[in-house]
Amino acid sequence: MNDMQIARHAYAPLIQRLSQMPVVVVTGARQTGKTTLARMVDSGERRFHSLDDLDTLGLAERDPQALVGGAQPVTLDEVQREPGLLSAIKRVVDRERRSGQFLLTGSANLLLMRKVSESLAGRASYLTLWPMTRREQRGRARCGLWEELLAADEGSWTRILAAQDPEPEDWQKRVRIGGFPVPAVHMDRPEDRAVWFEGYVQTYLERDLRELSSVASLPDFRRLVRAASLRLGGLANQTELGRDVGLSQPTVHRYLNLLETSYLLVRVPPYAVNRTKRLVKSPKLYWGDVGLALHLAGDPEPTGAHLENLVLQDLLVWRDARAGRAEILFWRTSSGQEVDLVIELGGALLPLEIKASSRAGVRDTQGLRAFRAEYPDKARAGLLLYTGDEVEWLTHDVLAVPWWAVC
Repeated sequence: MNDMQIARHAYAPLIQRLSQMPVVVVTGARQTGKTTLARMVDSGERRFHSLDDLDTLGLAERDPQALVGGAQPVTLDEVQREPGLLSAIKRVVDRERRSGQFLLTGSANLLLMRKVSESLAGRASYLTLWPMTRREQRGRARCGLWEELLAADEGSWTRILAAQDPEPEDWQKRVRIGGFPVPAVHMDRPEDRAVWFEGYVQTYLERDLRELSSVASLPDFRRLVRAASLRLGGLANQTELGRDVGLSQPTVHRYLNLLETSYLLVRVPPYAVNRTKRLVKSPKLYWGDVGLALHLAGDPEPTGAHLENLVLQDLLVWRDARAGRAEILFWRTSSGQEVDLVIELGGALLPLEIKASSRAGVRDTQGLRAFRAEYPDKARAGLLLYTGDEVEWLTHDVLAVPWWAVC
């Protein structure tokens, strides 16, 4: 299977947004397939320019109008390499607004980059391309069944799941290969994937990072990266992280922001009724690609936190491609009750517990049921995703489901 044959969940939303907005920006980590996706929508009518080409980059710096002018729609790849292009694009759009005028891709979150002063507010739609889901890797252009389950009443969940024809899957194998197209689809040997992941890290440290910000010490940064990967699924306590690697809290804060800007790190905020409380409570740390997280940590075997990250990856693909905004959160009380992930959509809450166990029992439902008791007017029935094979109601309000039947 070559890259052009890999169907992506984001393809249909991208086509829709190009028909509505003058600018669509596809962002995401390097090597998630943004360039391939951009070329898939090109029917030969668009001019394509990549700023990875040094001649094109030089032209963008000297004469941006040469790249963005004219009546022909334009695709600009890796646009974060010359943020000044965005001002030129704004002028063109304001002068002659047409849907689908510009398709931009970038390996950094342009809205978070300090060098970018132009957000294209009101002119652009932003779409994030995350690493591939399990179903995308199997040739289906979709993520999990989140939309179907959220749209249905709980009594229909077992019917929806039974109507699928999923194949049981080894979650540890899925964690090891991750979701980047090259190692996930094109590489069979673990040693080949290890070489690819190490090359990816080196490219990020030696090139991409320097475009985003100056880092005084790459060894310090790399130690922080490994420490963050070892805290997968844990709270992002910046003071403790700094103590572990010998860095100040402000430095840790800046480095984590750089990782997040690059779509490598994902911080999941806590759920609270008062939304402002999410800003003062510690988020949980995950990675945009679980295979990369495993490589960075040097862990020989995946853990339950890696399975959580695998499910989160699928949820991120679903969340960021849909038209209406959804939130992915977690819930934890000072007394130790917790729910791994919570989907907030339209005022309703769907709590998820994820267990790297082939058996699920009533005692595994405690966190889900405590959450439902805390928010009885908002919380849906809970989903317990585990590594077994059966779909069954463990209690009247918690359904146990194999992780691969949903993701």
